[in-house]
Amino acid sequence: MVSLGDSLSQALGLILSLDPDVVQTVWTSLSVSLVAVLLAALMGIPLGCLLALARFRGRRFALTLLNTLMALPTVVVGLLLYGLLSRQGPLGPLGLLFTPTAMVLGQLVLAIPIIAHYSVSAVAGADARILPTLQTLGAGRCRSLCLMLCELRFVMLAGVVAGFGRVIAEVGVAMMLGGNIRGSTRTMTTAIALETSKGEFVFALSLGVVLMLVALLVNLVLNFWQQR
Repeated sequence: MVSLGDSLSQALGLILSLDPDVVQTVWTSLSVSLVAVLLAALMGIPLGCLLALARFRGRRFALTLLNTLMALPTVVVGLLLYGLLSRQGPLGPLGLLFTPTAMVLGQLVLAIPIIAHYSVSAVAGADARILPTLQTLGAGRCRSLCLMLCELRFVMLAGVVAGFGRVIAEVGVAMMLGGNIRGSTRTMTTAIALETSKGEFVFALSLGVVLMLVALLVNLVLNFWQQR
């Protein structure tokens, strides 16, 4: 029986040798997750600002719904989108199922509530005098909001990082909407699950190491920017 130390050594060898399967799987994970989280930031940050600043009927319900969606199981998201994108579904003619685009859509649904929640907390916790002061100094409402977001950029960035961590580590959406197709939609998490079940522990371990390194690198970059 191969020991864990030997398996880890072999896994590091696969990483350092830039094994094609490892590189392809890592690239698929990173590209899909980065696209999803960038789109989620473009939607989630304005949504969070709207919920934090606007006063309208149903706002409390909207905030409750947002908090609920943060804990939405990934398999439920995958199931709902599978029904929409399958051949019998309303979006079936688009042929998106088992493509990277379908995976991006699923991860988008997972990331938006997290980024929006961080945005709500950041804007609600900011000094209430910021917007009135900026408007008194002559800045328009839109410019005032942009300047306030600039002041809160590190909190917003933390939300984006949290959203990225949520989507790159999930399995349900990637498996159900991507189909775990080698060279196309196989991500690190789905490959880890598949290869472990096949007994390919070294390959799965190499992807697990890369996944941990990605998470560590993202958090190091965030901490560096915050300290600057």
